[in-house]
Amino acid sequence: MMTPARKFSFSHNILPSHFYDYETTAVAQALLGKLLVHETSAGIVAGRIVETEAYLADDPACHAHGGKKTPRTEVMFGAPGTAYIYLIYGMHNCFNVVTGVEGVGEAVLIRALEPVCGIELMQVWRKQTAPHNLCSGPGKLVYAMGITRALNALSLMEPPLYLAEPVAPPGKFNVVTTTRIGISKGADLPLRFYIKDSLFISRK
Repeated sequence: MMTPARKFSFSHNILPSHFYDYETTAVAQALLGKLLVHETSAGIVAGRIVETEAYLADDPACHAHGGKKTPRTEVMFGAPGTAYIYLIYGMHNCFNVVTGVEGVGEAVLIRALEPVCGIELMQVWRKQTAPHNLCSGPGKLVYAMGITRALNALSLMEPPLYLAEPVAPPGKFNVVTTTRIGISKGADLPLRFYIKDSLFISRK
């Protein structure tokens, strides 16, 4: 059910810190069906996570591969459950969740959402009306959710930006495991996960 942007809060269902106390690929799969929520001055927007990608410390596609710590990647070495937001292609931001053991440098990229709250705001921010196309890609969802790099390094366990359990259990779904998209290194690794038959993923 689509919920008006100003009339609901998900903050009582925020995922606790121990949710992230697992191996990164397990967290990437466990995030499917959870909510990404942004409480903004214009209203609340939220989407159900339907697609993720894991990036590991020994993974050549990971920004922190080999323990490389830079001003951009320093966030990845912080506490699990922290927002890691970075610019790609000089145009689009991507939203990630820091995972793994603190000091290691791993994260989960949120690739696609199913819009569930604040649809009208998403349509304005994306300049797009079709619900299935609002958040069907990592760059798209960041625009639709009003996420900027000003939110980088924030804890995702309190407003304004957080991950939460859905109000109603999503029911059982099957998870597809496949290779990641849009990378040249580590492209053969099966580290992309999405909800089977979802109409909102970036690519089948």
